[in-house]
Amino acid sequence: MADQARPGVLFDVDGTLVDTTYLHTVGWWQALRLQEHDVPMAEIHRAIGMGSDKILDHLLGDDRDTGRDEHMTTAHDTLYATWWERLRPLPGATRLLRAVAGLGLAVVLASSAKQRELAVLRRILGADDVLTAATSSTDADESKPAPDILQAALAQSDVDPDRCVYVGDSVWDVRAAAKLDIACIGLTSGGTSAAELTGAGAVATYRDPADLHAALGDSVIARLDHR
Repeated sequence: MADQARPGVLFDVDGTLVDTTYLHTVGWWQALRLQEHDVPMAEIHRAIGMGSDKILDHLLGDDRDTGRDEHMTTAHDTLYATWWERLRPLPGATRLLRAVAGLGLAVVLASSAKQRELAVLRRILGADDVLTAATSSTDADESKPAPDILQAALAQSDVDPDRCVYVGDSVWDVRAAAKLDIACIGLTSGGTSAAELTGAGAVATYRDPADLHAALGDSVIARLDHR
């Protein structure tokens, strides 16, 4: 890492800053049903946070006929896109990003969303003026729990991996951060319980961005080395 590497906070976006997790769940449920795969929504929800390169193996097994995978992925993307104009940030999301920037920390969106989708999410958050960098699916060979997107976020922002925190909402976020020895704060706003996030290795949990913002001064983010 270069000499000018700085401290910062990496943020997952879906389910962490923008309220999308259950829409992704329904989108995958419908896409799977179109190919006659009847997978309960609870199972799909627990897999959200993985990318399309991992989620179908996780839900359907890697010994299946993969010839229809592209159809299912396209169906999910098409169904999910119908919600784009109705998406909303989670409570306190934009305030949290601005507060972190106000501490002198880099603010980085470590997202695996596709580029068009990421543009929508950024517009919803309305905080581009405080962002140091933002990743998309094109920046990673593998999705979470592989750490590729976090590595890309660090490289693009020049954030020091020894002086950063990752904020996410799924066990896949926590496990990806652990592979790089990065502390991960878990938010339950994506529907994963505090117990599950803590069990996966989260150093702290909060209800949503507003809850983390309210406790920011006492959080591990405030204790980052600002030199």
